[in-house]
Amino acid sequence: MARIAGVDIPDNKIGEVSLTYIYGIGRSSAKKILDKAGVTLVKKAKDWNEAEATAIRTIITNEFKTEGVLRSEFQMSIKRLMDIGCYRGLRHRKGLPVRGQSTKNNARTRKGKRKTVANKKKATK
Repeated sequence: MARIAGVDIPDNKIGEVSLTYIYGIGRSSAKKILDKAGVTLVKKAKDWNEAEATAIRTIITNEFKTEGVLRSEFQMSIKRLMDIGCYRGLRHRKGLPVRGQSTKNNARTRKGKRKTVANKKKATK
């Protein structure tokens, strides 16, 4: 198993897919990395020689923000929104959808498990 940016890359997948296991690298950036390193896209990660793996490692560390750095940057930008008290920051703080989605019927991912509220009983005459 190759280890790049603190992540174990799966050996049995093609290089383009195996690089996507690193947080911050998708399919398109994985293609660019492999092209720059001179590795064919369909070559599996276990078939990379040491020179290719080193070239990929250096390209990722020099040109891309990945893993912990990228995660902390996202968290800092969300924290900044919450600190300045803008609408998006308030939605983050309340745990509601941030980008204008409807919350009447959906938004369960953001709102969490349903909390049932009992109806007030009507007084009988």
